[in-house]
Amino acid sequence: MKFKHLALAAGIAIAAGPTLATEAFDTCARAASSQYETGYADIGKDSGEIDIAAATEACQAALAEDPASLQLKAWLGRIYDAAEDPTNSLPLLEEAANGGIPLAQTLYGDILIVGQQAGPDLARGNELLQQAADTGFAPAMDSLALSYDYGEGVEQDHAAALSYYRKAALLGLPRAETNTALMYLEGLGTDRDPVAASGWLLRAAGHGDARGAYNLGKLYENGDLTDPPDYASAATYYQQASDAGYPLASLALGYLMQHGYGVQADPAYAARLYQYAADNGIAQAQLNLAMLYEDGVGVSQDFAQARQLYRQAADNGLDDAAVNLGLLYLGQSGDVPDYDKALLFTQRAADIGNPIALNNLGYIHENGLGVSPDPDQARDFYQRAAELGYQPGVDNLARLEQATPPEPIGNPRVYPRSKIDN
Repeated sequence: MKFKHLALAAGIAIAAGPTLATEAFDTCARAASSQYETGYADIGKDSGEIDIAAATEACQAALAEDPASLQLKAWLGRIYDAAEDPTNSLPLLEEAANGGIPLAQTLYGDILIVGQQAGPDLARGNELLQQAADTGFAPAMDSLALSYDYGEGVEQDHAAALSYYRKAALLGLPRAETNTALMYLEGLGTDRDPVAASGWLLRAAGHGDARGAYNLGKLYENGDLTDPPDYASAATYYQQASDAGYPLASLALGYLMQHGYGVQADPAYAARLYQYAADNGIAQAQLNLAMLYEDGVGVSQDFAQARQLYRQAADNGLDDAAVNLGLLYLGQSGDVPDYDKALLFTQRAADIGNPIALNNLGYIHENGLGVSPDPDQARDFYQRAAELGYQPGVDNLARLEQATPPEPIGNPRVYPRSKIDN
């Protein structure tokens, strides 16, 4: 997935300050300018690198010296935006944007499109982005590309999106390099070309973009660049992205570490990686970590912790987690059975067509686990699981038809591949 903005490492600004920059102006520039602004490539920084307190003091002092400077207002607005202070950022950014400062036009345009702090006003937001992009401002090009990519306030146009992504990427914007790569990878606005995608991702990763490194790792893991897949290279790029705090990369690296693909297996490290991703709301990591706690792999066995993580993953939409939670409540791993809760969570997954859950409901009803034994109900659930191609459902249906005594339920749990869209 390509992301819409807000805390941008934003763009090229046309200086609207004093004709002769003062020391206060220069101090503010060093504290709050972007490396993508004309004339500030050597001193500019990403918004996440701004020292909020020091930059605020510097730019407030500069603005007090020259209250009419739109450039200073744009920088101070950027500081407040980075500090998540819309009360102070919005008036400054709006004034500077209306005054034609591309930096402010991009920041304020993004805010209007996202609609969390002001607006939404997609038409005005895209108008501001277009004005800034027309000046050659790379972050504005990337943001405008996102609008065309997803049809946000403009007609969806993948060719236009790719064009703006590429322009921004050629100007060295790392996130635009990743976004360009994803267009080639997905075949949007161009033919699908994993090799071209890998080239852009390599540039993005080299420029420190975590999404770029993560997606390059996926190409190596999936075998899009090598046959067989190059798990060692995948692990290298996942590690880079994980070290930069990208949760999906921690999930992907955890999977390789758990199973020893391209690396020395290290379940304990895998558990720590899953924990980081789980703490950041990644449902698949919550599921994978729950299974480690249930099995006592890489962590001490802890059924209570497993139940909690399964519940989180299930509540985040993973029906496999509801299945596994139902199995845990059935006592399949040695935990104390709770048949009412087993039925509750198994039914939840069955209601959305999970074949494992349907098979397990058949077992519950056949054996009277928390319900009255009901062979007809069991047969119906086995039939539905079988129709979805689940082999244990086929086997159980055949066994029931032959009046063969039921066997203990198997544990169909697997560790799903970490293929979650970025």
